[in-house]
Amino acid sequence: MERTDILGKLVTNGTVTTPEALTELASEFDIPAADLLVIAGHPVPADLLPPERNGGLAKEFAHRVSHCDHAQLAELERFVRSRPRLKASRPFVQPTSPYVTPAESGLGAVLNGLIRNRGFGVRELPFVALSRSTLHRMVEDWGPSPHRRHQVCAMAGVLGWRLSDLFAVFGEPYSPDFRPTVLCRHAGRVFEAAVPLSEAQVAECAREAERLSARVSRGAWRPVSQGFVEECPDFS
Repeated sequence: MERTDILGKLVTNGTVTTPEALTELASEFDIPAADLLVIAGHPVPADLLPPERNGGLAKEFAHRVSHCDHAQLAELERFVRSRPRLKASRPFVQPTSPYVTPAESGLGAVLNGLIRNRGFGVRELPFVALSRSTLHRMVEDWGPSPHRRHQVCAMAGVLGWRLSDLFAVFGEPYSPDFRPTVLCRHAGRVFEAAVPLSEAQVAECAREAERLSARVSRGAWRPVSQGFVEECPDFS
């Protein structure tokens, strides 16, 4: 069975697959085990979640990563993965917002769980070319929509997923003509690598991202308008 078929079936019938089998499948597919547990409707153990993390720090880290080109992202990922893994004192709790109530089931819950697995809430995500209100609707009730393929393209980069895999999860037909919108999966791989890191280590990685990108701080949040998607080796 094709991997996209397997991923699609996990969404509708994943609870019959044991967490142990999902962990093995995650290793085979090079997808975080926490993500497959979310997709299959299983709880994610605390040891697979990020440690307790400040929302402002998470947002700053994500923003600085978004300024790195592909060579810089590769170097940054190596730096992040070289940090020692420390035992977390308390697991991450996703920040809440008075403006959104995430779904408890369905594709909205899946998307919110994937965001949570990386130590983010909607407000902590880097710029992905979607409005905050659109993101809120997506985690509340991500039903069928003519816009959903564009939305998948926008989110795949943050999550570090291949487009074809994420399209399968969210039940959308995939074409090789689709491209990430602003960020590609190489930015998301940095966020995946940082999952086990403490707040102090995330702050250190944010400083390294700033050093690599040579971003000049102007005292205000300014999103990357285009990203480096056109340079992505996945589509060269």
